[in-house]
Amino acid sequence: MKIVFSKRCLEFGRLGHPESAQRLERCFDLLKSRDFKFVEAISCLEEDILLVHTKELLKAVRENNFYDPDTPNLENIFEYAKLSAGATLLASQFAQEEGFAFSLMRPPGHHAGRSSLGGFCYFNNIAISVEKIRKTKKKIAIIDFDCHHGNGTEDIFKGKACVCYLSLHQSPFYPGTGLESHDNCFNFPLAAGTGESEYLAVFKQGLEKIKDFRPDILAVSAGFDTYRRDPLGNIKLDKTTYRKIGELIAAFGKPTFAVLEGGYSKDLAYCVSEFLSGMTALKKL
Repeated sequence: MKIVFSKRCLEFGRLGHPESAQRLERCFDLLKSRDFKFVEAISCLEEDILLVHTKELLKAVRENNFYDPDTPNLENIFEYAKLSAGATLLASQFAQEEGFAFSLMRPPGHHAGRSSLGGFCYFNNIAISVEKIRKTKKKIAIIDFDCHHGNGTEDIFKGKACVCYLSLHQSPFYPGTGLESHDNCFNFPLAAGTGESEYLAVFKQGLEKIKDFRPDILAVSAGFDTYRRDPLGNIKLDKTTYRKIGELIAAFGKPTFAVLEGGYSKDLAYCVSEFLSGMTALKKL
């Protein structure tokens, strides 16, 4: 299994902002100590971004001509966002060749819509990869288990029959979307305080939608802010819950790539490690 990463993603940030370099630095250090294999990320092209985003959004990020209270306008953020999107593209290629790959990069992406940024996200990493894959794969399913609804991903793919989107998320919560299912987008809002037993029961219910869709490849927005000690969310999952989530996804037996979205606790690295172990466990049997 390959993990796509670049230490360049540790170069930017704003003091006090939860989406910090330290969260990924801890992940890298732990996963390296556990002998995971890393591959250097490569930036995407502007034409890749334009597969799902407008020219106006690309230009605004490139020229640092935007304002969002949660999404800092930082020097060279355009280059860092291109690198994060490119890492996901590379992970999707490895998944098609080898079965599974993970993009351990920042900034995240699932709140970025066709013409909008927000929620710490500039470009929608997973959407860019899915749209590019659509040229060769007939059906792609996106599984989003971040604590927040991936409003940007739904905005981009709603109504596209060749893509199925599944999201489990806390509600009411930012960004206030995902209250109902629409067309090819299946949303499962969960109350604050939801624990592992209820969460996994709903997750399995959502995976039935994916099974009915019969995808050729799976794309996973892996958010770990559903962890019980996360400072931003209020879902009560344990570290080991993510291994179970990984095992349930791996059981599809489909090429799968995952990309880091949220997760802001000091235990993020352990949550990620559990998920990756779950994704590979079934192949070791």
